[in-house]
Amino acid sequence: MPKEDKTSVVTRAMNEIIESVKKASDLLIPEQVEAIIETLMEARDKKILVVGAGRSGLVGKAFAMRLMHLGYQVYVTGETIAPILGPGDVVIAISGSGTTRLVVISSKIAKERREARIVAITSYPDSPLGRLADQVAVVVGRTKMARQEDYVSRQIVGEHEPLAPLGTQFEIATMVFLDGVIAELMHRLGKKEEDLKARHATIE
Repeated sequence: MPKEDKTSVVTRAMNEIIESVKKASDLLIPEQVEAIIETLMEARDKKILVVGAGRSGLVGKAFAMRLMHLGYQVYVTGETIAPILGPGDVVIAISGSGTTRLVVISSKIAKERREARIVAITSYPDSPLGRLADQVAVVVGRTKMARQEDYVSRQIVGEHEPLAPLGTQFEIATMVFLDGVIAELMHRLGKKEEDLKARHATIE
């Protein structure tokens, strides 16, 4: 295959992802975003647990790191240092489909047994996770679940197979969204980049 063809796939995939992130941004519901920001502002003296599986879990870890840089008591599910939750603590649950077993079960236990507040980041607000959550932020993106659902429609209209496989579009859009949340928290808390840098790991 000629070199320019390989480059074309790379740039086309990047552009496809950029367009999907722009679409997700345009379709954000301001009231949902504001509710999440307010919850995080109120949780500065509470514990926050970030829950996600696979690549969504990696996105969650990146968000947790930035919350730590802002001074939050934040943990990631599965870590040995994650403490028990209590009333008023917050769970940030990330699942594009809203059906990821680990995420749904963890959120259900945290809400029913520990009275924690559940904030769901998903593309499907009517999913098990969405219905369970106290707050939902809908981040539109092609998820793993959508692959079979959109196959027939793509064949009808002659669209190509997406270059961003499985849940890539949701995961990247969610990471950009959560970085936007961090930017808003920095603004409201009066934090500068230097403040975050002071809490950055120094043993790398």
